[in-house]
Amino acid sequence: MSSLARKVLICAAVDGLVLHPLGRKEQGQRSPPQPLVRVRYGDASISTVSSLDAAGGADLSKPNSSFEAFGIVGIVTVFKYSYLVSITRRQQVAQIRGLPIYVVTEVALTPCSSQQEAADSIVKTATALSNRKAGEEGESSASSGEDETSPEIGGIDEVGDDVTVDPAVEDQWSTEATPNNTAKSSIAQDVISRRGGYGRFAQRWFSKSGWAMENKRNMGLSPDAQAAGGNGKVSNKNVPTRFQIPQGADGSEAAIAMLPRLLRTTQILFGSSKTFFFSYDYDITRSMANPKVPAASLTPLHNHVDPNYFWNRNVIQPFIDAGIDSLVLPLMQGFVGQRSFVVDTNPPQDDSGAKDSVELAEFASSQLDPGETSLPPPEKATADLRSSERKYDITVISRRSIKRAGLRYLRRGIDEDGNVANSVETEQIISSHEATWDPKAKVYSFVQIRGSFPLFFTQSPYSLKPTPVLQHSADANYAALKKHFEGLRKKYGTLQIVNLVEKHGVEAPIAELYERSIDRLNEELATSGAEKVGFEWFDFHSVCRGMKFENVAVLLQILGSELERLGSSVFVEDRVVTKQKGTLRTNCMDCLDRTNVCQSSFAKYMLDLQMKEEGIDMKLQKDQENSWFNTLWADNGDAISKQYASTGAMKGDYTRTRKRNYRGALTDAGLSLTRMFNGMFNDFFLQASIDFLLGNVTSLVFEEFEANMMTKDPAVSMQNMRQQAIELCQKRVVENESEEFIGGWTFLTPHTPDTVRSASLEEAVLMLTDVALYLCRFDWNLDKVSSFERVDLAHIQKIKFGTYITSTISPAQADELRNVGMVIEYKPGVTDITRVNTRSLSSMSGTPKAHGSDDAAEADPTKEGTTQTSTSALAGVAGFFSGKPAEKPPRRIALKALYSTSSAADPLAKSKDEGDGAISRLTEIQQVVVIAAEIERLAMHNQPRLAGKKPEEAHLIEKGDIISLAEAKKNTTLLEQLGHSIKKLVWV
Repeated sequence: MSSLARKVLICAAVDGLVLHPLGRKEQGQRSPPQPLVRVRYGDASISTVSSLDAAGGADLSKPNSSFEAFGIVGIVTVFKYSYLVSITRRQQVAQIRGLPIYVVTEVALTPCSSQQEAADSIVKTATALSNRKAGEEGESSASSGEDETSPEIGGIDEVGDDVTVDPAVEDQWSTEATPNNTAKSSIAQDVISRRGGYGRFAQRWFSKSGWAMENKRNMGLSPDAQAAGGNGKVSNKNVPTRFQIPQGADGSEAAIAMLPRLLRTTQILFGSSKTFFFSYDYDITRSMANPKVPAASLTPLHNHVDPNYFWNRNVIQPFIDAGIDSLVLPLMQGFVGQRSFVVDTNPPQDDSGAKDSVELAEFASSQLDPGETSLPPPEKATADLRSSERKYDITVISRRSIKRAGLRYLRRGIDEDGNVANSVETEQIISSHEATWDPKAKVYSFVQIRGSFPLFFTQSPYSLKPTPVLQHSADANYAALKKHFEGLRKKYGTLQIVNLVEKHGVEAPIAELYERSIDRLNEELATSGAEKVGFEWFDFHSVCRGMKFENVAVLLQILGSELERLGSSVFVEDRVVTKQKGTLRTNCMDCLDRTNVCQSSFAKYMLDLQMKEEGIDMKLQKDQENSWFNTLWADNGDAISKQYASTGAMKGDYTRTRKRNYRGALTDAGLSLTRMFNGMFNDFFLQASIDFLLGNVTSLVFEEFEANMMTKDPAVSMQNMRQQAIELCQKRVVENESEEFIGGWTFLTPHTPDTVRSASLEEAVLMLTDVALYLCRFDWNLDKVSSFERVDLAHIQKIKFGTYITSTISPAQADELRNVGMVIEYKPGVTDITRVNTRSLSSMSGTPKAHGSDDAAEADPTKEGTTQTSTSALAGVAGFFSGKPAEKPPRRIALKALYSTSSAADPLAKSKDEGDGAISRLTEIQQVVVIAAEIERLAMHNQPRLAGKKPEEAHLIEKGDIISLAEAKKNTTLLEQLGHSIKKLVWV
């Protein structure tokens, strides 16, 4: 594994930001010097330079002219604005085989636009770090009289690595301080002068007050008031509140306007949320049973980490492309926690507290303030152990997948590639405390997974318990589910499903489809001789009704033999002695609260088995509360819950104490309301930001967000869905086999037929044959045609194309070049028909709006048919009294072109510059003109009356505004504008 930079010095030179990677000393030998790296201003291009002078030079004699980072997260770029994201604070949370693992606690955002802006930002960052250092040293000196120990897990910013500086550039970074700056040197000078003495935060952190804070319930989850700067707020001093939108922004105006919020979100997400972890020497993205041995000893870490858990790959890609491997530090989102515990091979019998231990425990827990938890008993030092006692470390690592990543109600179910939402792999590692130095000590690894239902479904965020709405056909659901389990079987082996949802009520239908799909899968597996997938449906709420969560033991009785059969992995001297045969896949509706309780129970069951193999009976131990285990798994549950639902886990009181009471129920009620609030207001922009940082979407996602205050799921291939819809409509609608199919497209059209202006539009399918035109209204949730209208090409009288603006509440919707469409006018005849799929309508009741709609209200085609019948009847009556057959009025089909540029990132784009427009090369007006011309050509072929006319007269197409910008502004009411402004104020 090539050496990663342990520290990076960052300063602003004339030509760009200069990064100086610092290696470490090993056994007194310097690591090979790392070249300086320059991030050029403007385009943020990355290259190596031989010296500071080669980058234009930088004045390091000024105070706070540089600062020290513990690694680089990546570069965030919107239009021409780029920011370098670097790690300025970290905390060691665990060590495996003596290799430390850290959580990121704070990041700095440094602009890459100009030297002045970069230098100002660096001064602010360096000043903040210096002030915090001074405050922490003052606090540590105040507690200098305390007895201090040396815990095994370090505190914030403690580093055990000796860092070395390249001698060739040492002189440039060690400029003498000016006379008026003798008391305060720059960080760069401090690094060089101290030669790697970096344990300056350890004393404060290991004081009694610091250690107590570490043991709070939300350690590593919520931003701590002290760790975040003393006031509990994230420092946004380096984040501008407004950016000037330059000319030629090329559709990035909305992204630039929202850039301040994006930067604040980035700062919170990667930094103060404390949910991203890394290690310089240990691959935390892979379980011990699933390692990837590098092909060469100097293979960069980023080349053999699991890509499913490499969260900053997109933003760090510029450094990978430039070959700066020493700065490519993979980050993993999830959880890493570690505790030590002592067990006794010959535990003494203790009957003194048998009669009142339960009452005292209840009394002690009742005296705690709300939200406060009791601290675990202090750990014994190794020297204090009795001869029969042994000390072990328990480590929990949860890895959250980047596939279908996001927030609770915005990412549900499965995608076409078989990836599910909230997919998390959790590994529990048990190792003897001697394993750090004794390679012959056994290390145990137990892996289990969680993930959303592997089915297509959605849920509304505007309810405390929304009904799951199934999407797409049964075959489409099964195809995705099969792909999902094929991937799991290949990676883990045997699979046992644990389904915890209710057997009655709103959760039952989706679970029943899940069970039927697994039965179908097992039938196929049986024919091929493969092992079946186990399925256990355990109604958690029913069995544990009345807050009797201890009834989870019933599930352990059911699955105990299966757990023992699957076993765990055992390692000695980094060699696999026994490998886990399979894994448990647990799910509830959110894969959070019920899943947390059951996964911790499975882990405890396996821990007892592993300790039994070590010759230790956990049931005979003096410590039966196992607070070290409960708090660790409760912290894990809180971390995963916060990342998916923005709050800590419900039922966490039981996970921590193995007891459930009314206080926990009241806490859960508050968490439910908080989750609902976040789902309604906060999650939409955060979801867009996550997709953007992961590279799933381009900056156009913020334009989409500005218009609708929400974004589409980039994992859903709209191209594939539209193509499938066109093929399905062709099979269902075109009855005459003699009709030659010319083409099919999707357009937006008003809900109400024969209208142009509408408050909402829906996405429909337009098909063209050699004799007719078909407009199919499609149910995108059920993959069915809900109704269609057939127009004989011989009856088309006019095709008008031009500006078609239906709303002006956002700049994108008021763009005259992008909002275009056409209106096809025809005279109804005998061969022109409208049909409604009433069976589809009955199944549509209670489902959400059709895809592409801006309104939840559904147009009722049944009423539409009634209206047409009534019109025909009235026309017949009028014809009877007039003595002449009434002439039917012309009808119109209004079609608005979909935006040609999509926010979804195009994997086929050769470069990011091409990414926005690579999916569709035709502009909106080009699409409309091409399709209109094809319709005109075929219509004229079917209308003999036009054959004798002159070429300049024989045409149907005319150009003109359908709804102009001025007209749209008049039609946009003050209430609409006010409503959108309020939404923007709340969401953005």
